[in-house]
Amino acid sequence: MLKRIVTAVLLIPVVLLLVLRSPLPVLAVVTAAIALVTAQEFLKLTESYGVHPLRLATYVFIGGFFLFLAVNTAAQSPQLSALKFVIGLGFACALAPFAFLAFAMRRQQMMTAYPTAASCAFAFFYVAVPLALLVQVRQQVAGAFWLVYLLLVVWAGDISAYFVGRSVGRHLMSPRISPKKTWEGAAASLAASLVVGILLFNYSLQISSFLLNARLIERRDGLFGLEKPDLWPIVLLTILVNVAAQLGDLVESLIKRGAGVKDSGTMLPGHGGMLDRIDALLFAAPVLWIYVSALFAPARPW
Repeated sequence: MLKRIVTAVLLIPVVLLLVLRSPLPVLAVVTAAIALVTAQEFLKLTESYGVHPLRLATYVFIGGFFLFLAVNTAAQSPQLSALKFVIGLGFACALAPFAFLAFAMRRQQMMTAYPTAASCAFAFFYVAVPLALLVQVRQQVAGAFWLVYLLLVVWAGDISAYFVGRSVGRHLMSPRISPKKTWEGAAASLAASLVVGILLFNYSLQISSFLLNARLIERRDGLFGLEKPDLWPIVLLTILVNVAAQLGDLVESLIKRGAGVKDSGTMLPGHGGMLDRIDALLFAAPVLWIYVSALFAPARPW
């Protein structure tokens, strides 16, 4: 447990500083590195299922997509960047299965072509797309504030689920998939996320002003509206983000359980691999992106 706490204490300030202060192209490059490491861990897990993925092709495809994302972060309006991103994302998602099938045709055993291509395409959908959505959220109005909201809500839920589940958890949520996850931990996770989410938006102006005065954000990256955000959409969004995050954790547990391993890697002491650390974000990121970019952002900053 000590390693877990030390790793979190060291990483959290670095991640927050990166989200708040780094230029968008730099954020895209760092996120690409995280995506490649996570994809490597995921592809290693697929080998336990008897699949031998096309590692180099997967890395090149993911790297190329993030290169497009880094170029797309050049100075332009949030609406235009979102439109270009959606077009590029749609093209990449449509191309991925066919591209990997084409590469897999070189395999001598034809029966391995389809599972090989499927595992590589899923690595792109499962890992690269959600992480790319985080970069795109950062480019929107108040994007830095939204990303801090997402990270803190997910982290609060994860920490509460871990400690409450270990101390008072009695009713197992999914013993076949994740024997240590309990309904008590899940309820604590939801409660903690709601508290953090509501507090962040109740004090959004004060928090944004503090970050602006500390020169951690530009004015466009915070919430400076004349009115406070409506509470009920934030409550609903936080619930959806938390449920998605917990589902993401379970899905990764399912993949690891099927592969017969405890952790996806050993990169982060006390946490396992990169996939173990960001599994919840992979499911929560699309929820936030839909809210910010597709539903509410065009009409109002919150």
